Amino acid sequence: MILRTFGTVAAAALVATLAISSARADDTNWEVRLRGVYLDPANKSDAISALSVPSDAIHINGKWLPDVDFEYYWSPNWSTELILTYPQSQTVTVSGTSIGTFKHLPPVLTMKYDFLPNEDFQPYIGVGVNFTIISDVNLAVPGTTPIPLKLSSTSFGPAVQAGFDYKLQDHWYANVDVKWFKLQSHVDVAASGAQVSTVHVDPFLFGIGIGYRF
Repeated sequence: MILRTFGTVAAAALVATLAISSARADDTNWEVRLRGVYLDPANKSDAISALSVPSDAIHINGKWLPDVDFEYYWSPNWSTELILTYPQSQTVTVSGTSIGTFKHLPPVLTMKYDFLPNEDFQPYIGVGVNFTIISDVNLAVPGTTPIPLKLSSTSFGPAVQAGFDYKLQDHWYANVDVKWFKLQSHVDVAASGAQVSTVHVDPFLFGIGIGYRF
């Protein structure tokens, strides 16, 4: 009886697996993409009254950067995507005056829903998390005696995305993607640790690229 039940369950699982595999046609469960991405920061910040710096005066530069992502399809409609790049260098300005640079590494992990998995045009939405690592901070308030500043070493927050894949041929897909994630950091005086402001980078990432499904 136990063997018969196990055999029935195993057979059902096999049928379900074959059904999912056939639904994805000639594609398997993995896709890798390469994209060019433009980082467009919100550049919101708290005022620094002691230095007569108004709110939203602290900016980082927008820039193009490369990213690579790995996507695993749990079913024809549902997948998980990990988006990676290498540490990016950013210039920081206050009211147009440069105060230095820092680097950040902002991997994003999302769960995605594909609306039309068996069509050439495949729109999707996603929601997930961003975990940014901030390093190589070289910031200072300019003056006769510059005052070194430091930033929070990490930032954790929600992420959302939308975009589409378009099948070109065989396993090749064009991709257009837009992401937004929460990224903020406290700005502290390095010597005392006193917090002087909070910067809300909260960037949009506009990407275009190509993908290959194995």
